Amino acid sequence: MSGLRERQKEARRQAISQAAVELFRLQGYGTTTVEQIAERAGVSPPTVFNYFGSKQEILNDLLRATDERVVKEMVQLALDFKDPVDVLCHLESLVLKYELEALPVSVWRELLSMHYSGASPEQLKLNNEVLNAEVSVLLGHLQKAGMVRHDLCPDYVAQLLNEFLTLEFLKLVSVEPLDFDAHQLSVRRFVEVLFTGIRQ
Repeated sequence: MSGLRERQKEARRQAISQAAVELFRLQGYGTTTVEQIAERAGVSPPTVFNYFGSKQEILNDLLRATDERVVKEMVQLALDFKDPVDVLCHLESLVLKYELEALPVSVWRELLSMHYSGASPEQLKLNNEVLNAEVSVLLGHLQKAGMVRHDLCPDYVAQLLNEFLTLEFLKLVSVEPLDFDAHQLSVRRFVEVLFTGIRQ
């Protein structure tokens, strides 16, 4: 009986999350309310709050799942690459692919605008910390594989990469049509400089 109850709870959680994403796509993140999400999911607003503390938490849960999916896939593939630059460029391409699958460009523009204007909710700021931690783990795998210096601080490099890639993502989604070729070239140039250095 408890197994059935858990499946029902998970199905309800997924329905709430899916309803939220559909509304974000239709009318934007900022104008979507918990009441609208509840109505679309066929539950009451208190039920939404039972599963997610806020609208921001629904979004954060979605983004965290996307990030974890990317890193799990990348850790498995990391040893297939001989160059850490290729590993990290491939990681970025996976992040880009899954994030654009999760939310449309219009919603990303809105969220990034909120983030850089200081209006970003705390949960979204914390999500960067989650991704930093996951990329740090990946860098640790690269260290063990002998692809990255052992005296490197994975946490610092992960933060540096994440901040740069967030800015590059903002540049990409800010202009129509999206210029994926220019984006990928810029990412590769940065990662190459990061790993080869500028010292003569």
